[in-house]
Amino acid sequence: MRLNCPPMWSVVSVLTVVVPLWEMGCSGLTLNSVPLHRVGTYQRCGEGGAHHRQRRSWVWNQFFVLEEYMGDEPLYVGKLHSDVDKGEGRVKYVLNGEGATSIFTIDENTGDIHATKRLDREEQAYYTLRAQARHRDTNLPVEPESEFVIKVQDINDNEPKFLDGPYSARVPEMSPVGTSVVTVVATDADDPTYGNSARVVYSILEGQPYFSVEPRTGVVRTALPNMDREAREQYLLVIQAKDMVGQMGGLSGTTSVTVTLTDVNDNPPHFSRKSYQFSVPESLPVATMVAKIKALDSDVGPNAEMEYRIVDGDGLGLFRITPDPDTQEGLITLQKGLDFETQSSYTLRVQASNRNVDLRFLSLGPFSDTATVRLNVQNVDEPPVFSSPFSKMVISEAAKVGTTIGTISARDPDSTNSPIRYSIDRNTDLERFFNIDAATGVISTAKPLDREVNAVHNITIFATESFDPLQVGKGIVLITVTDINDNAPAFAIEYETYLCESARAGQVIETISAVDRDEPQSGHRFFFSLTAEAAGNLNFTLRDNKDNTASVLTKRGSFQRRHQTVYRLPVLIMDSGSPALSSTNTLSIRVCDCDPDGAPQSCGSEKSMLSAGLSTGALVAILACILTLLVLVLLIITMQRRRKKEPLILDEERDVRENIVRYDDEGGGEEDTEAFDMVALRNLNVVHESSCKTRRDVTPEFPTLFSSSRPPPDNGVFREFIWDRLKEADVDPSAPPYDSLQTYAFEGSGSAAESLSSLDSLSTDSEQNYEYLSDWGPRFKKLADLYGHSDGGNLFAS
Repeated sequence: MRLNCPPMWSVVSVLTVVVPLWEMGCSGLTLNSVPLHRVGTYQRCGEGGAHHRQRRSWVWNQFFVLEEYMGDEPLYVGKLHSDVDKGEGRVKYVLNGEGATSIFTIDENTGDIHATKRLDREEQAYYTLRAQARHRDTNLPVEPESEFVIKVQDINDNEPKFLDGPYSARVPEMSPVGTSVVTVVATDADDPTYGNSARVVYSILEGQPYFSVEPRTGVVRTALPNMDREAREQYLLVIQAKDMVGQMGGLSGTTSVTVTLTDVNDNPPHFSRKSYQFSVPESLPVATMVAKIKALDSDVGPNAEMEYRIVDGDGLGLFRITPDPDTQEGLITLQKGLDFETQSSYTLRVQASNRNVDLRFLSLGPFSDTATVRLNVQNVDEPPVFSSPFSKMVISEAAKVGTTIGTISARDPDSTNSPIRYSIDRNTDLERFFNIDAATGVISTAKPLDREVNAVHNITIFATESFDPLQVGKGIVLITVTDINDNAPAFAIEYETYLCESARAGQVIETISAVDRDEPQSGHRFFFSLTAEAAGNLNFTLRDNKDNTASVLTKRGSFQRRHQTVYRLPVLIMDSGSPALSSTNTLSIRVCDCDPDGAPQSCGSEKSMLSAGLSTGALVAILACILTLLVLVLLIITMQRRRKKEPLILDEERDVRENIVRYDDEGGGEEDTEAFDMVALRNLNVVHESSCKTRRDVTPEFPTLFSSSRPPPDNGVFREFIWDRLKEADVDPSAPPYDSLQTYAFEGSGSAAESLSSLDSLSTDSEQNYEYLSDWGPRFKKLADLYGHSDGGNLFAS
């Protein structure tokens, strides 16, 4: 039987030798022992449909490429070869898959595979490619396509790294040797399955001899016993991780570990001194802090929390010590008042101990300490002290003025024993009901007392030292006023009693009771009766019920409103005091028309409010009069307001500014005496009335400002000047509305004396002749006598 099988393909690799997979014969097939990654396939073979197993033509192991190759030439990976290829150039090799043509190339003639780029196993560990042999001319496959792997072989090119570093750890102080602190972990990116590139060992570079590290696990442990936080609290360790199992040439990385020792209660408290001394004023109030002491402890936090207590001394009940939760100081506070005169010093023995004790360290000694505290009481000038700060006294309201109520006493607690003077705080006795003897403290009445007005008086008494008036003590006296029978009984309420016209004889129409402002110790007992005048009336009678009430009954029936609408019944009420007091109270009984059930429907026309004797008509008349008066008052007020709102032209707008005259001209001699006569100003309107329309803001009448015994001269120039100014003001929209407010600066003319100015007299060359003064008339006679016959230069020289 002829076996038709294709020739064998082989692959030659740098690291692998290809061997045949199958040995075949017609008598059967056997599988040689080959590596597990080699495979074979079955295929029909021979005639007659016999089944024979055909070997696969592609045979190779994995290709390996060394990573990080840095040569100049492409790196040879391996060679592909097919038995079909007889070296005649008819077969070409084709490569496809990951990195084909970009990283890996194949010589299509020889089947040689090269890597053209540097490879990094940490980026990609292997590449899967597909190889095929094709006929060069027809491009048809002469072998089926097959898949193979190129694996990147690792080299030690990555150092170990601590991804979680640097580390921080805490461990209790005084921990035993070997106590675990922290575990450090280093990772190596190299292939852990190939060689020792990723096998890391740990060592400690800094931190000996206090700590150690396990080489393979990276567990950091304590290496020394009794490490004391109070001596050193923090340590800095440097841990190294080295690959290649720590051998020469391995790569390494480091990290730091900061180890902090946490506190344990291994230190007992102690006082810095064995005795303390403080001064305490005797005037301090209770619950005041008088001293602070502190026991020192090297521990911190809860391990340093203190408890203090007084274990001995003569002030056990007088003082108390408590810890301050923030500062852990012992605060000594006062529990009772101090008195220097009684005891001037106290001694306390105070113990301080830890609140939280660690039993492991009890062998180190007792976790407590004691100290002595001496408290010296300072003498203070204290105010007087009452023998009883609160006194109660009783006085009858019948007591006469000057009656002694009681006595209070106070003393000076100091050794000076100053005399005491007493007084009443008048803010507590505004009406001055009481007096006190300043020297003896005897309290007496100053006014009559009335229990019904004020049953209890709470007064404050001042006790002042005579030697030092600033030292004042206070005491309270509560004076209770006892009752006497000084108030007569009266009706309990104001009764409104109704009587039906259909009432029968003997019918109870009202039950009355009484009240008394007094409060007898045995209680009230009232007696009711009619007065002697009303005892014999034929209409009503009174029955004492013996229970502090009385009933009013009718003596007859058939009361008629038209005969009498109201009945007045005087009732006598007497108390049981000693002496007994009584009063007469009048009960008003109104006659009403009642329904069948006895409820009043309508009563007499006289209302209860008319008890004063006013009729309804009189009240209506009074109300009408009051209303009329109110209307008249409102009308008068309204008219006055309207009159006030009307403008009073003559009074309110009267112009008084015409009398304001301003002179700032030099003057014009005798003619100037009438320069601003307002008559001339007023006449301007008359003179020029036909030529110009004047302003008519107001037309007041002005009196002549200056009067003269002779008629004013004809000042035509002056009038012309004023008129020009007036016309300017009339056409000036910004001018004020009144002519009299204008300023007219005008120097008159026509004076025979001309100017009297002395400005030129300052010249030394001027020669003055004053002979003409005698010609000016009698007004200048005095000047003529003085200067008329002298040299002009002497006018100012004299």
